[in-house]
Amino acid sequence: MGEDRGLWVSRTLLHRQLTAMPCDLYEVRLIHSGSHRPYPGVRRWTASQLSDPATVRFLRIRNREAYDVYFRPYADDHNAGYVLLDLDRPVPGTLAALRTQGHEPSVVVQTSPGRLQAWIRVSNKPLPPALATRIAKRLAQLYAADLASADWRHVGRLAGFTNRKPQRCQGDGLPPWVKLIYARGCLARGGAALIERITDEPPTDAPARSGPAQPHASVSVSHTALDSTAMRTLYQACLTRLRILERYPSPDWSIADKWVARELLQTGTPIATVAAVLCHGSPGFPRRHADPEDYLRRTICYATRQIQSSGFPARTRSVA
Repeated sequence: MGEDRGLWVSRTLLHRQLTAMPCDLYEVRLIHSGSHRPYPGVRRWTASQLSDPATVRFLRIRNREAYDVYFRPYADDHNAGYVLLDLDRPVPGTLAALRTQGHEPSVVVQTSPGRLQAWIRVSNKPLPPALATRIAKRLAQLYAADLASADWRHVGRLAGFTNRKPQRCQGDGLPPWVKLIYARGCLARGGAALIERITDEPPTDAPARSGPAQPHASVSVSHTALDSTAMRTLYQACLTRLRILERYPSPDWSIADKWVARELLQTGTPIATVAAVLCHGSPGFPRRHADPEDYLRRTICYATRQIQSSGFPARTRSVA
């Protein structure tokens, strides 16, 4: 009876997730949580095959054997139109900001307490790998998601199975379930505009990068894809990630602005967006600054010099 109940729960959640993320084929990967080795073979199934009781039972057995269950919509050598946002401890308001900006997700899963993954359908047609990767990285920058997980074929977790990573074990020693938080299949309203904007931009990838681009003498905050709410959310995400309020309950906000600017520049955030985040997110801005634009320019220049002179590494985080 217990196995029947567990099988029904896994099938139900898996079916809901796939229904909200329609695709002809799905690629499933099983990765051992201890050795990090993949289970032999790469499996690609249709939604009906993946939802079949025999398939779900097979996945449940492998999951009990400490294999984590990952998947992605599959479109051969292209991206299927979906990008993954890996939100490691997102600040309150991130999901609302996604919807406000027209980047509403089709699916949100909780991979473990406090960690979310969001699948955003930006196109109903397959996308070239390079374009899909640039879109994924842009969204990761905008919403303070994990840049290491932002690429055209990154896999996310399937709901209805457990997260077997040892560091995610709960107080009782049991692995947490991957929970389906939200599932409503949709094409992101801002997807077409995002694709058009990134297609028109020159590629910024280079074999080697010594540091972020130098800011111009005048910093403009008018050209940004975020509204004020999303920019405040991004500023708060940086405060949380840097543990600024935890270490300094009453910080000097001018110093905090420099740290936030450095954090954003290290992840490749455009200078105009960094300036806008400081302008709208820094508490009480412009405070006592007689020339706010000059303050932003000097703050960003200072953060840039710190990165270039000290060789700060790019931010990377482990997959949830």
